[in-house]
Amino acid sequence: MAIYIVIASILLGCMLIMAWKSLENNAKQQDSALKQRAIFNINEQLTYTRLKEILPNHTILAHVSFDALLTTKYYRTRNKYRNMVADFVVLDESQQIKAIIALDDPMILKRIQRSQYQDALLQMAGYRVIRYDDVPEYAQLRDDFLNGHARFKPIAPVSGLKKYHLYSDLERKKLKALS
Repeated sequence: MAIYIVIASILLGCMLIMAWKSLENNAKQQDSALKQRAIFNINEQLTYTRLKEILPNHTILAHVSFDALLTTKYYRTRNKYRNMVADFVVLDESQQIKAIIALDDPMILKRIQRSQYQDALLQMAGYRVIRYDDVPEYAQLRDDFLNGHARFKPIAPVSGLKKYHLYSDLERKKLKALS
């Protein structure tokens, strides 16, 4: 019986030592290995290629942060678009933004409300936003950029709006509190 108690105490001591060492290792978290990643998914690759073919004299920027496109006076307002990214930005020969292209990926379930919010933010700042559900066809791109020169002008920022006009236009589900 004494042998069993000694063996159990040794096993318990080993388990306590292993638990102690794992706690020390968790305190010193190590970085994971860095790996290369593709810049575009397949839909973005096709869209970029088609944009470059249709608009050879324009500059096409990809994955542009909203912080580079928008500015505001207050930090709390800036936080509302801090982590947002535009898929493509089309610049003309004089490096002026002509349009911002948003591409919905059919593989990822995006919330419609989030994309509406992003589009509304950019349109309030005066940008022309074009959203495609899938990879746009050549005819659609020609129609949006080459045939529609009158529509190619940026929209002027809307003035005289209420402070939070943007937020009231979005569709929201209203929850009732049960009391």
